[in-house]
Amino acid sequence: MSKELQAARVQTVIDHMALECVQEWDKVIDTFEHPRYEMHSSGATFEGVDEVMGYFHSSRASFPDLKNEIIAVAAADDTDTVLVEFWLSGTHAGPFSVDGKTYEPTGRRFRVRMAASFEFAPNSNKIICERPYTCQNAKLRSLGLM
Repeated sequence: MSKELQAARVQTVIDHMALECVQEWDKVIDTFEHPRYEMHSSGATFEGVDEVMGYFHSSRASFPDLKNEIIAVAAADDTDTVLVEFWLSGTHAGPFSVDGKTYEPTGRRFRVRMAASFEFAPNSNKIICERPYTCQNAKLRSLGLM
């Protein structure tokens, strides 16, 4: 893989994450060849524009100010994956469900350290899958709910 493609992929991840923070969902979707999220903590998969947009809106219903802060981004030669480590934070302003239990809004802020992998289409800087990795209860612990 060329250094130019590798740099373009890293920039796509940086742009993708910045666009999520400002909720420019159509532009986030444009970073994908085909939108897909595989959520490591819950096992949920969101496939296609409608499901991914639904995920965006439902996650912001609980945490409308959800933001990420990139710590590090890495791309290895000869792979189609970019890895990112980041802080995720937000204010618990809407009902939040985990493992079938719903937590009513507390107004508290959370901040958790996470990682995500971004898989790219071969020879492209378009994402084909984002896989966030975190403990499913990390937000609850950070909010003081467990």
